[in-house]
Amino acid sequence: MENYESLGTIGEGTYGVVVKARHKETGQIVAIKKFKESDDDEQVRKTALREVRILKQLKHDNIVNLVEVFRRKGKLYLVFEYVEKTILEELEKHPYGLSELDVKKCTYQLLKGVEYCHDNNIIHRDIKPENILVSKHGALKLCDFGFARALAGQGAKYTDYVATRWYRAPELLVGDTEYGKPVDIWAIGCNAAELSNGIPLFPGESDIDQLFHIIKCFGKLTQRQVDIFKRNPLYVGIELPKPYDIETIDSRFANTQQKYLLNILHRCLHYDPDDRNSCTQLLDSEFFTDQGFDKWFEEELRQIMEKDANPLVVKRKKQRRTRSETVQQPTSRENLPTASTPISEMESHSTQVATAEDRSRNSSIFEGLGMSEEEASHQEAAKAQAFHQQQQQQQQQ
Repeated sequence: MENYESLGTIGEGTYGVVVKARHKETGQIVAIKKFKESDDDEQVRKTALREVRILKQLKHDNIVNLVEVFRRKGKLYLVFEYVEKTILEELEKHPYGLSELDVKKCTYQLLKGVEYCHDNNIIHRDIKPENILVSKHGALKLCDFGFARALAGQGAKYTDYVATRWYRAPELLVGDTEYGKPVDIWAIGCNAAELSNGIPLFPGESDIDQLFHIIKCFGKLTQRQVDIFKRNPLYVGIELPKPYDIETIDSRFANTQQKYLLNILHRCLHYDPDDRNSCTQLLDSEFFTDQGFDKWFEEELRQIMEKDANPLVVKRKKQRRTRSETVQQPTSRENLPTASTPISEMESHSTQVATAEDRSRNSSIFEGLGMSEEEASHQEAAKAQAFHQQQQQQQQQ
């Protein structure tokens, strides 16, 4: 940590704390995750190495960038680009939810980031407001890959105790160990709903209560899920909640200003994982293609990323460098650190990243283009109208 000046703790999780820090030579602001225990603790070590291994594979505008990894006094430190706030903080500022346009922008970027993960055969398994960052200009970054993992072949089994309860898919709740990418899709649906009105979609107080909330919305589980529940030793002597007073997604949203969201929720929230849309299918849905949103927002995103861009190359002391002056970004899994890789061999791993400067928060998460919220809203409407008119002219020609 001698290269960094701590600016205070900004978060704490199961395995460690996150501090805001300034690089002493460059002045760059970063976020450093410090794992609580020494790397002799097998579970901490396994979690840390898995996060490092996965993040070194994933380089995308909507995924938080890992800058470097080092060890001090038996503890592992992960240095990330600093991003100003989380979606959870935005929801605390807007307890009745974000605007329709902001919900659309956030969900679009979240899907782009998760789509990239899924294309690389990686599932996140803990998508929730706390793990979604937003920069000062409105760039969304998925973070905390401690529960993420690469998918194995068909029929592979994984631990079912992942994901925060409110965003946990029904197959995880009953104890199914054969699952895949659709667990992230369920979580995306839950997050989108919460963004729209500030209320968690299924706020269960226990796993069985979580199932009750879901069953009250969708009715009886699939037969496979019922069978797995009955075999699960954690539920011995416990009966599945009976569906009564069904309150469907349609009834919860159709008579409110959030009804625009029904299209995307119906595509995400199915009992059967095979019935859930993929990220690519969701991005192609009318939720995002209506009035050309996806086209003009891609251009806006390019501007946002340019404004956020501030490349940081961490300068290490010459005497600490070994083998090479610069470390190349790994191009295959064989180059990545594994659970058997000594931490000392990871100390020189650093990459170029785009980070956000340390500035005060704006009143709107998409106010970074130097406009008031009202001006930004007018501009977005004008963009949509202009694009729509252009499409009509092309069709007439």
